[in-house]
Amino acid sequence: MPKVKIGEKSIYYESHGEGETLVILNGIMMSTGSWSAFVDVLSKNNRLILVDFIDQGQSDRADDQYTQDFHVECLIELFNKLNLGQVHLLGISYGGEVAQRFALKHQDRLLSLILSNTTSYTNMMLKDIGESWIYAAKTYDGRVFFKSTMPFIYSADFYEENIDWLMEREKAFSISLKPDWYEGFIRLVRSAEDLNIRDEIHKIEVPTLIIGAEHDATTPLKYQEEIQRRIPNSKLVVVKGSGHALMYEKPQEFITLVLGFVKSYNSQIKIL
Repeated sequence: MPKVKIGEKSIYYESHGEGETLVILNGIMMSTGSWSAFVDVLSKNNRLILVDFIDQGQSDRADDQYTQDFHVECLIELFNKLNLGQVHLLGISYGGEVAQRFALKHQDRLLSLILSNTTSYTNMMLKDIGESWIYAAKTYDGRVFFKSTMPFIYSADFYEENIDWLMEREKAFSISLKPDWYEGFIRLVRSAEDLNIRDEIHKIEVPTLIIGAEHDATTPLKYQEEIQRRIPNSKLVVVKGSGHALMYEKPQEFITLVLGFVKSYNSQIKIL
């Protein structure tokens, strides 16, 4: 799959299928590869665009610290170069933060907005979680990093029931994550430290679905409830029994919500 030159850096993306365009913005530890199990179903009736932010996956690494607005500007240039027109924009966690910022600047390019397990404000608790992740990243030790981050990502039940799979992921962290990955991860965390768009998101007027998880320890449900209160006419759905990595813990529920909203976002259903 190709890369697009944005300024001095190259952004990796993938395009699958045809139809109205659905663009997915990754969570902070994710990449386009994180969506491999979902590609077929998400691209069956839509053009699916997967994107690695700078400092993620197969995109280039940054030279200096940036803000999340940097990603917004990279995205709009990518949209223009790919002639995407209007799209459905789905943001997961960190990607949801960027998606909100994108909607505030370029909502004329959106058909709809889907925000999963995300926040509009980095409070002190989130800052301290970020600091603990940065400390772990600076060890360049996959085992230390895994133990410091993964308990925040999954629900307790999923963690216990899938411990063998998680231990394999821990081994993979130790093998695959290199110093440049950790350094990029640290820049991504730092870029979210000043996030506070609570008093702005009322300006978002496109159809918006917010997805929360019952047991999300990283971005608890109250964060999605606040977004729902502030974005006019937005809808909130809570998935029971899941932690922060909702798309992995409850993939069928996640896909049903995303595709159902993409299909019906502009429908008017009158009961009375």
